[in-house]
Amino acid sequence: MDVLVTGATGRLGRSLVPRLSEAGHTVRSMSRRGTGPGGVRGDLATGFDLVNALAGAEVVVHAATDPRGNPWEVDVAGARRLVEAVDRDRLRHLVHVSIVGIDRIPMNYYRAKYAAEQVLLASGLPLTLVRITQFHEFADELLETTRRGPLLPVPMGWQVSPVDVDDAAAHLVTVAGAQPSGGVVEFAGPEEHSMADLARAWAAVRAPNARVISTPVPGRLGAAMRDGAAVPARGGRGSRTWAQYLADSPPPG
Repeated sequence: MDVLVTGATGRLGRSLVPRLSEAGHTVRSMSRRGTGPGGVRGDLATGFDLVNALAGAEVVVHAATDPRGNPWEVDVAGARRLVEAVDRDRLRHLVHVSIVGIDRIPMNYYRAKYAAEQVLLASGLPLTLVRITQFHEFADELLETTRRGPLLPVPMGWQVSPVDVDDAAAHLVTVAGAQPSGGVVEFAGPEEHSMADLARAWAAVRAPNARVISTPVPGRLGAAMRDGAAVPARGGRGSRTWAQYLADSPPPG
């Protein structure tokens, strides 16, 4: 099938594109610059060249996002532009990459991701919304940023289930080749951890002299994370554990 991947140059996209090709699909990689093999130009923030990029696509894997900039423009308004530009006569399946917990965790970025889901659900397109937990690399980077010399403060009682990006990409290939579910499916890592346990395993490999300190986080965000909002109750699971990731991956950056 003719597959278009948005966000193809991102962390997930770089793992996803070759796996789709290996599965026998013809893959086009959409980015603002449209560079690289199979690259096509399209900008969700402005709509520039979206119609040309999406022309003929039978499957769209929508992995583009903007967590550090303006997700309301790229994720939400971008979803509307995608819906308007997609080739409805050709499209068989729109696979949208989202995040576990966006309907329960009170963060601005998560609210934007949830709003983008509602735009797509209202579009009438054949789709599957795939909510995935945070990648190992994100947890790795977050813990390094959090560390303050010999101290590693982490939120008390937060529950997480980080997943390997390659496991997530492989799962998306399977979803893309299947029939649209019409709703939400979830995918997570093979294990659940408290943030303190996650941090202790990280410190043993990355910062052996660091001391993990669990700190209470008040408010709705802390309550949601303690209640397991970031951990799915059902759905598929990856195979690569946090310990395996730490053992064979260099520090990020």
